[in-house]
Amino acid sequence: MSIKLILAAQNSITENSLQTIKKNTNVFQRLWAGIDWDQIVSKVIVATLTIIALTVLFFILNKVGKRIINHVFDRYAKNEKFSVNRVGTIRSLINNLYTYLLIFFYVYAILSTLGVPVGTLIAGAGILSLAIGLGAQGFVNDLVTGLFILVEQQFDVGDVVKIGTITGTIHAIGLRTTQVKSFDGTLNFIPNRNITIVSNKSRGNRQVLLNIRIYPQTDISQLKKIIEQVNQKLVPRFDTIRQGPDLLGVNDLGHGELAYQVQMYTINGDELTVQREFLAAYLAAFKTNQIDLPQTPLDLNFLAPKPN
Repeated sequence: MSIKLILAAQNSITENSLQTIKKNTNVFQRLWAGIDWDQIVSKVIVATLTIIALTVLFFILNKVGKRIINHVFDRYAKNEKFSVNRVGTIRSLINNLYTYLLIFFYVYAILSTLGVPVGTLIAGAGILSLAIGLGAQGFVNDLVTGLFILVEQQFDVGDVVKIGTITGTIHAIGLRTTQVKSFDGTLNFIPNRNITIVSNKSRGNRQVLLNIRIYPQTDISQLKKIIEQVNQKLVPRFDTIRQGPDLLGVNDLGHGELAYQVQMYTINGDELTVQREFLAAYLAAFKTNQIDLPQTPLDLNFLAPKPN
């Protein structure tokens, strides 16, 4: 009798389980059948095609816009009324602004295509502004400092500057960072907020000071005459010389060394060329006129092998 009851209970449990599974299966089938797959696939296809079209559109806008900007500034660069460095600075800034603006609208369009409530996100951003305010202080300082750099024209693209411990040429000026290329080719990215003291070496004429070391017994009048003759030949070849050459006379360099000094001023960037050319011409003229000049003051005798 007990075996029959057990079998009956097992059959009842099995039937209940089958009915539950059947019920769940029916629910899943109804949910699956209720999904409008045609609409979902069509939305995915439309969204994908829209994103591809937006990407192509913004790529074209980026290329065409920057080409137009560069074309406009190339025309200004050819105009002698405008500084080439200043035109390059404004060109770099406008290109950066244009890029940031395109990226903003591109992201906005993509999120809108995906159905993200961008307007709600922007409104909600105001709630978080206080929380991220402290973290954004550096970014805001960069923007404000960059704005003052541009307004005050502290430096332009192409200027040789010293910012802190970094010396080099201004490569680009952005809203957040300034790029300085060192003379060894290193590209330094300096946050604008860290720019406190700027030494601009490209403003105004550059001094060229030649120290021609001489002996105390050197005939100064003959030396001066030779230098003047060389100057008469070389000065017409350099239209970048703005002042001089001025013969300053004999100067004491210390440690018993005397030098005859010649000073002149050239436009920025040409000082090294002028210095090399004039110094080479002076030395050649002194040699021709048999004027001896002191040798290097370094004592290299310690390098010679000592006698046994």
